[in-house]
Formats: sequence, C-alpha cells, structure tokens
Amino acid sequence: MTTRHAITAGFVPLLDSALLVVAREKGFAEVQSIDLTLVRERSWASIRDRLAVRQFDVAHILGPMPIACNLGLSAPAPEMVVPMALGLGGNAVTVSAALWQAMAGEGATADLDARASGAALRKVIDGRKGEPLRFGVVHPYSGHNYELRYWLAASGIDPDRDIEIVVLPPPDMGDALAEGAIDGYCAGEPWNTFGVMKRGGHLATVKAAIWRSSPEKVLGVNARWGEGHPEALAALLVALYEASLWCARPENREELAQLLAKPAYVGRDAALLLPALSGELPVGRGAVQNVRDFFVPNAKAATFPWKSHALWFYTQMVRWGQVAHTAERQKIAAETYRPDLYRAALKGLGIAMPSASSKVEGALTVETPVGSSGALTLGPDGFFDGGRFDPDAVDAYIAAQMR
Repeated sequence: MTTRHAITAGFVPLLDSALLVVAREKGFAEVQSIDLTLVRERSWASIRDRLAVRQFDVAHILGPMPIACNLGLSAPAPEMVVPMALGLGGNAVTVSAALWQAMAGEGATADLDARASGAALRKVIDGRKGEPLRFGVVHPYSGHNYELRYWLAASGIDPDRDIEIVVLPPPDMGDALAEGAIDGYCAGEPWNTFGVMKRGGHLATVKAAIWRSSPEKVLGVNARWGEGHPEALAALLVALYEASLWCARPENREELAQLLAKPAYVGRDAALLLPALSGELPVGRGAVQNVRDFFVPNAKAATFPWKSHALWFYTQMVRWGQVAHTAERQKIAAETYRPDLYRAALKGLGIAMPSASSKVEGALTVETPVGSSGALTLGPDGFFDGGRFDPDAVDAYIAAQMR
C-alpha cells in the first residue's frame, strides 16, 4: 500500500506562491500521494511563528528568513532548512507619481534601467529639503530589503541616512503609497502592478535589473519535521518541481493567473497577475515594458537552493548591521540551504542539475550551458553595478562593502 503524506504549508498571497498552488490544484501533490493543505497568511512574521509552533510543516517564505531564524535573529526562531527555491526574480520598486515625476526630471526613463533610475533618485534626494523619503519593504530579513539597499547604496544613496525604510505587509503597499504614507516600496507581485494600475504609482526598476537571475522565495521547512518525514519531504520536492515545469509553459499563463486569482490564494483579479507572468509590465502613465526573465519558475536552475545565494543574503545581514560576522555564523548560513536534499529527491526524474552547490554570482554575462551534457543553461546573472560575489571569498566581500 502506498503511504500517504499529510503536509500543511503556509503562504502569503503573492504570485511566487504559484508552485505550491499548482502542486495542489493541478494534482501534482496527489500523484505523489500528498494531502497538501495550503493556509494563507497575511504576513511573513505569521508564517515564521506558525512554523515555529509546528502548525505548518513547510512554507513559502522569504529567502533570507530561514537563515535569520537559524542565526537566532528572529524570534520565535524555528530551526529551518531550505531544500528548494520557488523561482527567480519577481520583485520591483514602485514609486509615487510625484517622486517619479521628479526622477524623470533628473534623467530616469521608463525602461526600468537600475543605473539610470538610481542616479536620478540620488539627484532628487540631494536636492530635497525637509523629511527624508520613505520606502517600504516587506520584512527586515527579506530579499526586498537587501536588493533595495544594494540598489540605493550602489547609486550613492545611504539607505540608513538618506531615506527611511519601513516594514509593511505586501497587500498594504499600494494603499500606503496612494495615501502618501510612503514614497516608494519594493515588493513582489501583484502588488507592484496593483500600485501602478490601481494606485497611480510608477515602476522605477525591477529585481531582474538590480540582480539578474537572483533568488526570491524558497521552501522553508521546519527542520525537525523534515528530519522526521524524509519521504514526505522528498515527495513534496518532486511535486513542486513538476509544478514549476507547468508554471513555466507560456500556454498555461492564463490558467495560472485564474488559479492564483481565487479568493483562497492571491485573491486579486487575474488581470493583475498576467503582466508579471508574461513579463509585459505596466510601468505607469500608460506605458508597458517587456522585462525578460521578470519571474522565472523553472529555467536557469530556478528551483535549485544555491549556497551562494544563502551566503550573499548573509553578507547583507552583516553589511547592514543585523549580525556580526564570524566563521561559525557564515557556516550556519551556508548550511541552511540544502542542495543535497534537492538532488536526492529529484535524481529519479533524470533532470539536469548543477554539479556544484555554489557559483560566483555575476560571472555569467550571457546564457551559458553547464555540465557535461550542456542540458542546463545558467545566466546571464549579475549585479547592475558590475559587482561580483565569490562565495569562496566572503571575508573580502564583506570588508569591501563595509568601507
């Protein structure tokens, strides 16, 4: 008799919860004998808390949050592992109409170029008097916080002195922008499209322009549950990988948008979800910009939990004063991401997987076949300012960023 696995997963209503939603709705979990229960939560703190008390076994979660939990930075702090990523990209920076007008006057253009928009924002801030601009992020331990800060700092803006960064739940961002409570925000979809189409905002840049092929949400697993249920976890990874293939097919975009639009999931009109799925983003003032690889659910090893991604998040925690750097903390961060679990679970699928567990981020300027078969293509990746991150040189990278 086939063993059935009951798994409860938490998620926040965002487009990048798609793999969990599709695994349940399209039967991929059922094929793996999984009774998958999905529970919608409003905030990342709630996701963390319910993982800690074992109300959730796994969750759609911010990429840096399991690292923060394992480092004791976030309480309550369940011990967590990350055996799979849930896609690449998917975020954007949205600003108010008034701020965009000022940025456009300083050279920002609608093509979402991170360098030009950052330079324009710096000029606006340099000429501004009175209270600093206020930007929203979804959590202190989020890719949103770190990519926003990276973009600002590389543009000559001090994120701790020249602006104010506040934390808001993703669904509140657009309304806060329209009400003047914030001047901009970095969030996932559909909340940038919502901010542009429904609240008069304008896209300034996107995650795919700040750091191409970069990580976002991951599957966070309560480590005690994972250790006690290895077969269930492996079955879930197979179901999610099959779901990622389904999500990646262009012919499924309309159905995917309709699935996510259901009240139990994102609960917003499918028209707000389709732009991010297709990469045809409304940027404001009636303009639409095609953004290649805005959200990548499967290609470019999008579901692989790279240790170099975990270590880059760790360097940003150090850079922005959230934790002091030690060799032991670096080790904890790296060991949070578990490519060994990914490989073991998916080896039976016969898919191309990276042979290494880390890579130099920013080294690939073009799409590059890797591995002996060349069946897997990575890149282009990299940071808009030309920076590189070598996971074998963490000390030097941290030292350079702390200057």
